[in-house]
Amino acid sequence: MSTDFAYQSSILAADSPTYDVGQVLTACPETGELLDIQYDWDKVEVPSSLKEFESAWSNRNHPLDYSGVWRFRNLFPFASDDQIVTIGEGQTLLQRSNSVAKYVGMNEGQLFLQYEGLNPSGSFKDNGMTAASTHAHMVGAKIAACASTGNTSASLAIYAGTTKLFKVIVFVGSGKIAYGKLSQALDYGATTLQIQGDFDDALKQVREVCQSAGIYLCNSVNPFRLEGQKSIMYRVLEGLNWEVPDWIVVPGGNLGNSSAFGKAFMELKHLGLIDRVPRLAVINAQGANTLYQLVEKQGLCWNGGNPDSTLIDSFYQNMDAENHRANTLASAIEINRPVNLKKCLRALEFCDGVVREVDDHEILAGKAQVGAGGFGCEPASGASVAGAKLLREQGVIAPSDRVVCILTGHQLKDPNATVNYHSGQPAPEFQNAPIVVENDFGKIMEVIDSIE
Repeated sequence: MSTDFAYQSSILAADSPTYDVGQVLTACPETGELLDIQYDWDKVEVPSSLKEFESAWSNRNHPLDYSGVWRFRNLFPFASDDQIVTIGEGQTLLQRSNSVAKYVGMNEGQLFLQYEGLNPSGSFKDNGMTAASTHAHMVGAKIAACASTGNTSASLAIYAGTTKLFKVIVFVGSGKIAYGKLSQALDYGATTLQIQGDFDDALKQVREVCQSAGIYLCNSVNPFRLEGQKSIMYRVLEGLNWEVPDWIVVPGGNLGNSSAFGKAFMELKHLGLIDRVPRLAVINAQGANTLYQLVEKQGLCWNGGNPDSTLIDSFYQNMDAENHRANTLASAIEINRPVNLKKCLRALEFCDGVVREVDDHEILAGKAQVGAGGFGCEPASGASVAGAKLLREQGVIAPSDRVVCILTGHQLKDPNATVNYHSGQPAPEFQNAPIVVENDFGKIMEVIDSIE
């Protein structure tokens, strides 16, 4: 693939400055806005049908066609094949779940779980990190860095550790990372800096450090990250035999996924590869609900590319004045200042989207229902199920709609949350606590006989 048709452009205006794909930028130097990757599609070999991507399965011994990200590389063609960095990411499942459908209030056969916990590092982040690592390789980066609540650091570290192309520095907030995720960054060899603050503080610092020291930044402010994350939607369509679902429901943290999903559907519709787009539901944790407050309570919208920046600035100023910090057990979405806010607004407008908030009890109940159906997921993933249930109760989602809930990470990312839930007092709705029994055969048999 040639890269002479790919460039970076600010998202807010058609006449925004453009930059070469070989430059290392995350924000427009002139406007300060995040950058977008755009393509001259007339120079891209785009298939006439999405079904043509199925031919990659006959070439699975080729690492790029084996990858569940790069087999779709004609839909984000910023790198030539010999530049691509892959470790076999994207081998994920779209699984119909009738047990979760019943819990949510859907008809049987209408709810699907897109399980991204099967990625090499155990989370969806690998979809984007393979693309960011590819661009880092293209520009010759020697050090890469990120701020993280856990999954980003694990993903970046596994790519660095596996490929040996660059070294990694990880910024985490004090006490704001699950040990299952931190252990990965440590084991994979990343240098970890624990900042006395939360994720928002860590992201602010890492952006300044990378800018000052010429370090390659791999957070979702990096537009190449979002290009890779588009592939999650391609695999959803693939799992549905290329049919478009009615709803995509996704947890909302830094809003990279929702932004990437919206861009994916915008491009597919523009290319004539789909004839309609799904509706998008972004689900905040109640303790980290910036998007919900701004969109559903204060009316913020993309407004055709002119979102109300004064409203956003005022919201953040009030947040700072009150020293308000994000607080949720779903650590992966414990973010107050989502960097992809404006890109998410664009996605919401294009996909006729909605935003909802759910509390930690609802998140953990949704997580427990996913687990009872055979797929263990991290707490943040439970937000998508809880959000779908809320939207059904509100009548926004119909029981006959086809709904896809995104499961962002594996259960073992945060096993403490699972154990604490099932051991909690008072007992939660779906508790499955260990049964304490005497070391006596008769007593053990009494318990076994009592099991229904």
